[in-house]
Amino acid sequence: MADTTETKKEKTDGNGDFTRAMSDIAERSQALVQDFLTRQAEGGGMGHADPLNVGEAFFTMTRHLMQDPHKIVQAQFELWQDYMTLWQNATRRLMGEEVEATIAPAHDDRRFKDAAWEENNVFDFIKQSYLLTARWMQNTVKEVEGLDDQTAKKVDFYTRQFVDAMAPSNFVMTNPEVLRETLDSKGENLVRGLQNLLDDMERGEGRLKIKMTDQDAFEVGGNLATTPGKVVFQNDLIQLLQFEPMTEKVFKRPLLIVPPWINKYYILDLREKNSFIRWATEQGHTVFCVSWVNPDEKLAAKTFEDYMFEGVLAALDAVGEATAEDKVNVIGYCLGGTLLASTLAYMAEKGDDRVATATYFTTLVDFTDPGELGVFIDEAQLAALEERMTERGYLEGSEMATTFNMLRANDLIWSFVVNNYLLGKDPFPFDLLYWNSDSTRMPAAMHSFYLRKMYVENKLSQPGGITLGGVPIDLRKIKTPTFILATREDHIAPWITTYHATQLYSGSVTFTLAASGHIAGVVNPPAAEKYSHWTNAKCPKSPDNWLAGATEHKGSWWPEWNKWIAKRGRAKIDARKPGDGKLKVIEDAPGSYVKVKVS
Repeated sequence: MADTTETKKEKTDGNGDFTRAMSDIAERSQALVQDFLTRQAEGGGMGHADPLNVGEAFFTMTRHLMQDPHKIVQAQFELWQDYMTLWQNATRRLMGEEVEATIAPAHDDRRFKDAAWEENNVFDFIKQSYLLTARWMQNTVKEVEGLDDQTAKKVDFYTRQFVDAMAPSNFVMTNPEVLRETLDSKGENLVRGLQNLLDDMERGEGRLKIKMTDQDAFEVGGNLATTPGKVVFQNDLIQLLQFEPMTEKVFKRPLLIVPPWINKYYILDLREKNSFIRWATEQGHTVFCVSWVNPDEKLAAKTFEDYMFEGVLAALDAVGEATAEDKVNVIGYCLGGTLLASTLAYMAEKGDDRVATATYFTTLVDFTDPGELGVFIDEAQLAALEERMTERGYLEGSEMATTFNMLRANDLIWSFVVNNYLLGKDPFPFDLLYWNSDSTRMPAAMHSFYLRKMYVENKLSQPGGITLGGVPIDLRKIKTPTFILATREDHIAPWITTYHATQLYSGSVTFTLAASGHIAGVVNPPAAEKYSHWTNAKCPKSPDNWLAGATEHKGSWWPEWNKWIAKRGRAKIDARKPGDGKLKVIEDAPGSYVKVKVS
């Protein structure tokens, strides 16, 4: 029967939409390619053929591997045996037998969560074949002898990056979920995916900037960073926020938070339900928080020392003026904690005892083993990085974001490649990922000092290894009562390395270990009833011994910290409001510094 006029019109309109979409894609692609070629012609490329120094590491690995051909043959034979077992099991399964898998993905590997990976014989074989090859490849490079530690870690890390990239879940024809969607939508998902890819390339000005969440779903000061407060002080590097009290009585001793300058402070004030800052005010703390500037080339010469004087010390001065208190509880998060420890060592030399207690969230001060971040920091990479920073005056925030994303590539890169580009879907609105995408820059002088003195030379943990304000500092002279929080699955500040600080400080030290990672382990409100934490009244030299003697508790560590800090200053007074003291209100929280975005 002939198509009706209406049906024909629908088909025509559908074809027209498709044609217009493909024409738009072609036009935008051509513009991006032309822009890329123009940049290269003008010298706008990376400047280094191998800025990460990966090629040399793999060349060294290959040279050592070839020196022992027996191991190569053995590895090939073991892979062949694994494949023979897989073929046999696959054949038996096709014949209807119940067969145990030759290899299974890790329980938390979400790439293979679709039921077809298990139920369909073909996709089950593809999955297991990939897992066998991935295991063989990673084990082979790990067993190469004669490599120095840095080269071995780099080879292992980038081998895993390659293995993750080649997962069958990342390709249309070998991902059952994508294949179903492609057939059901007649390929519309791939067209939408191409449009999403082009959008991300255009946002990144020729570089892929993966969209991780709905950028229009959140607004800083709208539905994020909403705890009421005021900006009561500012200089070139910081705005100081003082938050409104939520209790009639407050602890006499105020609380100052020093977040990392590598990200924005509102990780501790995302939304009402998961805001540490709001929760702390509800417990009766007068909370102040540093909001770091998002620097540009004008602040290129700002140093680590400047961040101490104009950051922590300036904030301490301001809190004193606002409250008329001479003792302050201070929290340092990640790099903010590293800066806090440096400042306390400087203050110890100067006889300055204004900090009553110090709390460190996931903080490294001994960089003996900085984890996988160390892969990105060696002399060759640092020289290339410093050259780029010198040209611009700062490190672009997106470059650091890419580094952190690579530490969890399957979750923070490839899952979005599948969702956005293969399935053609928009990412889910997620406050944490919005914050993760809201990156900040770092001044060239400060960041170079930090990477060299901390990561490369590990000078902070050495007495007199670093000089600040003309004073050689020594962490061992810090007598401040200390609470250290580490997280068990931290890829940025490994908990075993953060534990080293317990053996450095001279004052009393309490160490607490939380489940989960660098962010989720810290931002874990009690009401969520998630994860757990471990405590141990003693701090033996070995972190393994500490854990063996620790007690596990269900739920958030936040109340544990609050009990610890309350014991060291229970006195309470009438609630203070921003502007009550000598510092007057400048503007409403969250302030203007936090709203400055980078491209």
